[in-house]
Amino acid sequence: MIDAAVPFELAQINIARLRAPLDSPQLKDFVDGLDPVNATADASEGFRWRLQSDSGNATDVPVLGDDWLIVNLTVWRDLDSLTRFMYEGLHRDLMRRRREWFERLAEAVTALWWVPAGHRPSVAEAEERLTHLRRHGPTPYAFGLRSAFPPGPASPVPGTAEATAADLARAREANAGDVCTVG
Repeated sequence: MIDAAVPFELAQINIARLRAPLDSPQLKDFVDGLDPVNATADASEGFRWRLQSDSGNATDVPVLGDDWLIVNLTVWRDLDSLTRFMYEGLHRDLMRRRREWFERLAEAVTALWWVPAGHRPSVAEAEERLTHLRRHGPTPYAFGLRSAFPPGPASPVPGTAEATAADLARAREANAGDVCTVG
């Protein structure tokens, strides 16, 4: 059951593999668009936070151990706020040109998940969510734009000690009253 007193916000990571160095003529329009797009995001209704380094953006933040990947990590009030920003205005215009600047990746490049209001995810947390989505498909722990789950706490990651403990607790509860003897 979800505790209505604990509001949730939507975290998202998306990554892109560059076709050329950021300082190349090929990426000039993309780089020139970063500050205006970030300013639009910062002023958007429902925007809560974005990862940024001293440069004001996150293009120099390492992600997944790949020097050609760049990361965008943000938190929004809800899915509607995020999608409104994504598909309107300058961001939409730049997205239409993404194949000029970024390689097409076979794996998921975007993951979403609910976080308690005020939580600011680390890059490591976001990498874990994206990796989980790639391995397990959409779950409350990590999902995509087309497979969103309602706000609330996420299920533990399968295979972790937290998940194993939760599975054991559910099994004990399901078998309460059963008697088992070994002998």
